[in-house]
Amino acid sequence: MYFAPRFRSFAAAAALAAAGAIVHAQALPNVVILATGGTIAGAGASAVNSATYSAAKVPVDKLIAGLPELSKVANVRGEQVFQIASESLTNDNLLTLAKRVSALSKQPDVDGIVITHGTDTLEETAYFLTLTVHTAKPIIVVGSMRPGTALSADGALNLFDAVNVAASKDAGGKGVLVTMNDEIQSGRDVSKTVNIKTEAFKSQWGPLGMIVEGRNYWFRAPAKRHTMQSEFDIDSIDALPAVEIAYGYEGVSSTAIDALAKSGIKALVHAGTGNGSVADRIVPNLQKVRADGIPVIRSSRVPDGFVLRNAEQPDDKYDWVVAHDLRPQKARILAMVALTKTSDTKELQRIFWEY
Repeated sequence: MYFAPRFRSFAAAAALAAAGAIVHAQALPNVVILATGGTIAGAGASAVNSATYSAAKVPVDKLIAGLPELSKVANVRGEQVFQIASESLTNDNLLTLAKRVSALSKQPDVDGIVITHGTDTLEETAYFLTLTVHTAKPIIVVGSMRPGTALSADGALNLFDAVNVAASKDAGGKGVLVTMNDEIQSGRDVSKTVNIKTEAFKSQWGPLGMIVEGRNYWFRAPAKRHTMQSEFDIDSIDALPAVEIAYGYEGVSSTAIDALAKSGIKALVHAGTGNGSVADRIVPNLQKVRADGIPVIRSSRVPDGFVLRNAEQPDDKYDWVVAHDLRPQKARILAMVALTKTSDTKELQRIFWEY
């Protein structure tokens, strides 16, 4: 009898605490993490292995369980879409992922979506989602440069930042974003610039913002069409046409161009030097590619390249398209998406200017 009042007070306190936890959880945004593999899910043999490791080993449930701080910013659940090193992803994987993102974005109980991804092709997936998923809800693509087993691993903070941005109302309507190394980057602009350092992802136009201790600081907004403003919709895309890249270099031959032209491709991206320059000896080969009905897209292999139309080559005369500021790998993504609508080179050029 002596302990009953104290017991009742403990029980009441516990009930109040549980009720408070429920109210807190109900007040938080709902974020879904779609896991695809990559270094952020990787593991090394020891803590000093930051560059030598096996990617795509840790399932999404363990990633979430290893970061209890996530529960303070969102109600988080995970789905394992793939468990693949990103260099091995295919067009079919892109379609599967984008359709799942689109479906989740339509659910009223989903406020934001995070995709964990290998860094090798993260920029291409982010751009594909930017072009094809119609939603104003935050979509964040995130990876890491070091596995979670390494000293100074960057994945945990990157993932926390990604969930935090996905849960933020101020991140909506800005297109697909990439959160790496405390920066918020545009999925259109960002590219992997180095393969060892944690500050690997950069944009020639600079980040959209920063994340400091869970708070977003914004500095600019995307100027190109994306997501809700896009004329492309993943819900109506079931296959992607074949688009390949031919690389330009000193002493280049026409071997790759000629072989690719015969492989059934629907467009060819030429990754030229400088301002998308094309060696004089292969100009006739690219002209033949176009004469055979295959659009030719002139891009630059320069990391921060910017291809001007009718500079270096008479694009109007040859009926070629220029890739604007897109790197070759992103020019390929846009070409695949654009070709689901048109193969007219004037329309393709408009699309490259606008996206």
